[in-house]
Amino acid sequence: MSRLLPPLLLTVLLLAAWEIACRALQTPVYLLPPPSAVGLALVQRAPLLLSSAAATFWMAFQALVVAFALGGGLALAVSLHETAERAVRPLAVALQVTPVVAIAPLVLIWTGLDHADRAVVALAAAVAFFPLFSGVLTGLRSADADLERLFDLYGASPLQRLIRLRLPAALPFVLEGLRVAAGLSIIGAVVAEFVSGSGATQGLAWRLLEAGNRLRTADMLAALFCLMFMGLALHAVVGALERAVRRRLA
Repeated sequence: MSRLLPPLLLTVLLLAAWEIACRALQTPVYLLPPPSAVGLALVQRAPLLLSSAAATFWMAFQALVVAFALGGGLALAVSLHETAERAVRPLAVALQVTPVVAIAPLVLIWTGLDHADRAVVALAAAVAFFPLFSGVLTGLRSADADLERLFDLYGASPLQRLIRLRLPAALPFVLEGLRVAAGLSIIGAVVAEFVSGSGATQGLAWRLLEAGNRLRTADMLAALFCLMFMGLALHAVVGALERAVRRRLA
């Protein structure tokens, strides 16, 4: 409770200030609705928002799994050969700095408009790929130098060195990369759904587009609240996993 109380109090104060300001300034509802109107929209559209949130979360989760498998697997492979790492890292950075909106039309062509969810998963995985790749690779390179020399002294094979030394040393970095990638997977899923624009996925991004086109600002803010809550929940789950692993390793 001591950890949760300060952010809860700050949230309540901000919501109260928002409500008072909207009522005092008589702000038009289509421009900025008060929190009470947003809460009413949440209650009224709860079934639709929950189904859309489930769709977005499922696509983001699939993207996170794909990014973890590809990013972590590639980092493990190239960590065994320094030349391979030097060759692959620029390509990974190039993927990271390429905007999702630039490659989205190409991915949509490859997957087909009938399978827009596959395009969203692929694009979200591309966004979440680099933190996992970089985190795993950095962790594998962070093993203690004295232990590395000890493994050299005993003539350990590259596979033995990887399993018994580098993977345990990389675990904190992997979890930190997973924490960053979890948030990016949700961002990537939402942006990819915006770009696809087909409505086939029916996620929260589509609810935002639908409400924006109809000037239903309260519905837009309700969908944004669902996105924020989803991101916070996923971040908390990964944080709890990280703390549990750290306690076990301590």
